Amino acid sequence: MLNYGLREDQGIEIVGRAGQYYAGDGESYQIAGNAGLKGTWGFISATAEYVDEGQTSRGVTRPSAANFAQNFPALASQLPNFPGPVQIWGNSPMHGFKSVVNAAINVTDNSKLYAFGNYAESKGNQSFNYRAPVSSTAVDTNGVVRNQGANGAFNNTFFLTPCPTGNATCPAGGFVRDTNTFRFANLYPAGFTPRFVGKSQEIYGVVGYKGTSGDFSYDLSGTWARNKLALSMYSSANFSFGPATQTSFDFGDLIQKEVNANADFTYAADLGLAAPLTISFGGEFRKETYEQTAGDEQSYAAGPYAVAQRLYTQTAPGVYAFSGTTAAQGVGASGYAGTSPQTAGKFSQKAYGLYVGLETDLTEALTVGAAGRYEHYNTFGDAWVGKVNALYKFADAFSVRGSIGTGFHAPSPGQSNVSIVTTSFNNGVAFQSGTYPTNTAVAQYYGASDLTPEKSTNYGAGFILEPVANMTITVDGYQIDLRNRIGLTSPFIVTAADLAAQPALLPVGVGGQVQYFTNGFKTRTRGIDVVGTWRTTLSEALLNFSIAYNYNDTKVVDYNTRIISAAQLIDAENLAPKHRVVFNGNWSLDNLSFNVRENYYSSFTSAQDYGQTNGVPNQRFGGKFTTDLELSYTFADHFTLAVGAQNFTDERPDRLAPTATVQIYPLTGGTSDGQVYPRNGGPFGFNGGFYYTRLRVKY
Repeated sequence: MLNYGLREDQGIEIVGRAGQYYAGDGESYQIAGNAGLKGTWGFISATAEYVDEGQTSRGVTRPSAANFAQNFPALASQLPNFPGPVQIWGNSPMHGFKSVVNAAINVTDNSKLYAFGNYAESKGNQSFNYRAPVSSTAVDTNGVVRNQGANGAFNNTFFLTPCPTGNATCPAGGFVRDTNTFRFANLYPAGFTPRFVGKSQEIYGVVGYKGTSGDFSYDLSGTWARNKLALSMYSSANFSFGPATQTSFDFGDLIQKEVNANADFTYAADLGLAAPLTISFGGEFRKETYEQTAGDEQSYAAGPYAVAQRLYTQTAPGVYAFSGTTAAQGVGASGYAGTSPQTAGKFSQKAYGLYVGLETDLTEALTVGAAGRYEHYNTFGDAWVGKVNALYKFADAFSVRGSIGTGFHAPSPGQSNVSIVTTSFNNGVAFQSGTYPTNTAVAQYYGASDLTPEKSTNYGAGFILEPVANMTITVDGYQIDLRNRIGLTSPFIVTAADLAAQPALLPVGVGGQVQYFTNGFKTRTRGIDVVGTWRTTLSEALLNFSIAYNYNDTKVVDYNTRIISAAQLIDAENLAPKHRVVFNGNWSLDNLSFNVRENYYSSFTSAQDYGQTNGVPNQRFGGKFTTDLELSYTFADHFTLAVGAQNFTDERPDRLAPTATVQIYPLTGGTSDGQVYPRNGGPFGFNGGFYYTRLRVKY
């Protein structure tokens, strides 16, 4: 989704920005422009932006790649990304374009026809895990010698000479062991790292008519939106096709469409209260459609080597002896399996809703409001939600406020029907990981049932304080009780017995993992927001200060023990920092301005990635401060030049430490897959400081 503000002003504005990270990578270029016309007839405003972001790398190479470079120096230059790490931990390179048009035509003095929309495209290129061609060993920080295994496909020789037709001692389907062979090392002598490419296209448009007539206002609108993600991969292989494998694959498109029709009305009724009673009411119709299109056949299919091949060795002229079987090869592209025609399709749901709201001042000091909404989904049935709120002003400098409400979130067609198989790694060992729709045989074999809506109850209370002129302090506490929360199950490990009982598990295979979306748990979130602002002067300079503090604590109060793991519970409660503080200070004098922003993030954990022992995370990543600075100067009235730095002090999350589930290798300084920092980067990422310059031209 794009997040943008709609402009209605007149003029021309162009902004260009260039920057990069302190580490010397991740070059970033951005240019944006806006042009607007405005008159008694209405307005039109058009905005466009192009951005190009370079790749960053904050990991180290894998021990298996370091060993390969030492043992096979003549092939070292063929390692992926040579001389850098074979697997990239950092931002993926991306470039994209987006545009927005906003317009309105005045039909009468009190009504207008309006339209706005956007079109956007972007392309990203992500590094997957490295597949090593040979096995080796490396010593971790505990002195333990650990195997750095080769990808299993490199261990197999494909015999390509079939048994002679009609030879009784060499049955049809057998192969002769001779020099007519193939190994994946022929294709990737130094191993390979698949690159995953995503091209997105977003279109969104709204047309409406709104206006007022006395105390009555109306807004009628229609919306159409489409988001398409085209997925592909290169530098990969489908091992089950052996020497006939492709090296690049198209996986198909994931498409989300929405159509909305809205009618919103308000009426201000004078009932003799301190203010008119504002009555709002209206309705909405919505249709959501999720579509998966089929990819290349090899992106998902099982080739001839998906079944173990019987091998026959020629022991004498015309005499062949059975010599064993090869291992069956994994199906689908290595890294990600495309959508098959069997799982492709369109999935839709329709809903309509009606709402009414009331708000007024009962007295000069007391404002109250209430609202209710009814929704009906053709897939999930009915839902009622509501809210009441009030604000009481004890004095000009002190007010209290509070609210109670309920919420409803229906699962999308995408959540109910997503089907993905990817290649994952655990301590360097590859396995297939599948996410299946709840209505498939695979998911139901592991206990899946249809998704139901999430429901919530929300409570909030706080106060507003203005102790001195130009100073405002707000304090709000809240609690959110969320039921039937939707999330992925913990992985189910596929056994040989599972595969025999459920053949549809073949794309995942023995040792693979299966997950699906489920209504698995309930949570209670409690928190407090404190915001203070102060505006003053120092000599002739203007000073603006603000500070915001948030405390947010989530507890899992109930869950399904069969599908939610201990690590998932820990992450639900501790992955996000519980404390966040943001301080902003701005000094400006004439055309010169200086801004400083100080951020604090408290500690967090990631148990699913880095393990836990007896319910305690193996590593807690400590709290950090980051600083953002910007200095700008406006000259010749229309030009503003700014230089700045985000994360000025180049802070990074704590480095990974050796734990019961994480091994660090002195050979490279990272984990078996090259990680140095936590996988998700924490709340501010692991790329470090970023500096930039920006020029704004405005007429």
